[in-house]
Amino acid sequence: MRLFVFGLGYSARRFIDLYPENFAQIAGTVRSADKQAAFQGTAVESLLFGPDQCDPAIAGQIAAADLLLVSIPPGTAGDPVLARFGAMIDASPIRRIVYLSTVGVYGDHGGGWIDETAEVAGEGRRRFRIDAEAAWLALPGDRTTSLRLAGIYGPGRNALVNLRSGTARRIVKPGQVFNRIHVDDISQSIARAFTHSRAGVWNVCDDEPAPPQEVIGFAASLMGLAPPPEQAFDDAEMSAMARSFYSTNNRIANARLTHELGVKLAYRTYREGLAALWQDGECK
Repeated sequence: MRLFVFGLGYSARRFIDLYPENFAQIAGTVRSADKQAAFQGTAVESLLFGPDQCDPAIAGQIAAADLLLVSIPPGTAGDPVLARFGAMIDASPIRRIVYLSTVGVYGDHGGGWIDETAEVAGEGRRRFRIDAEAAWLALPGDRTTSLRLAGIYGPGRNALVNLRSGTARRIVKPGQVFNRIHVDDISQSIARAFTHSRAGVWNVCDDEPAPPQEVIGFAASLMGLAPPPEQAFDDAEMSAMARSFYSTNNRIANARLTHELGVKLAYRTYREGLAALWQDGECK
């Protein structure tokens, strides 16, 4: 199979690193020459794609691809991939498309448990994502799967790293919980989605939604550090984007991921994930 990736970012690169044997050819896009240089000498061909540049070779890659992985988020003008290549993808022989979405598409359910049938709602960045996901799912051929990802963590991107760098904060909003997902479990979900008998929408998240301050506290205990002091959400200085993550409070169910898609999570909660990272030498 030949794989083309729009957006060779953190999750997509981890997937490629873990499943290189699944593909005869891998190519994808990056936004800058610096990021392109990181792929020199590897089996991955990288092409420039962004608001101000588009490698003409991308068209040929789409025409030759069997599988498409999309991890570029939408902007104010909509989904940049569909805007530039939608018609070409429509007409392509691509067998399966996996679109990396987010559990952020769900409206606020007041901390209740929800699954993939829950309402999607929101404005601003959330609305851009909802509209982009809907556009990908509407492509003809019933070949698009949307994986709605929870908060991503993994090597180099986790509470241990934040504690070591001094950027970790324990912000407390009473009753607030979030789901998370280890990047390796995202990778196996992508692999399963490409080979599953049908397309669909699946939540990709862990088993235990938890308050963010508890995650920081657990990471600090692994490192033998005193956790940073708690800060009330209403008093904390935060960017508008960071504060927007607290605007919805949901417990995301992953039953369909495990029962239908057949994913067996390697890290069912943040505790297993962080403990494994620490054991592997993260921040030591």
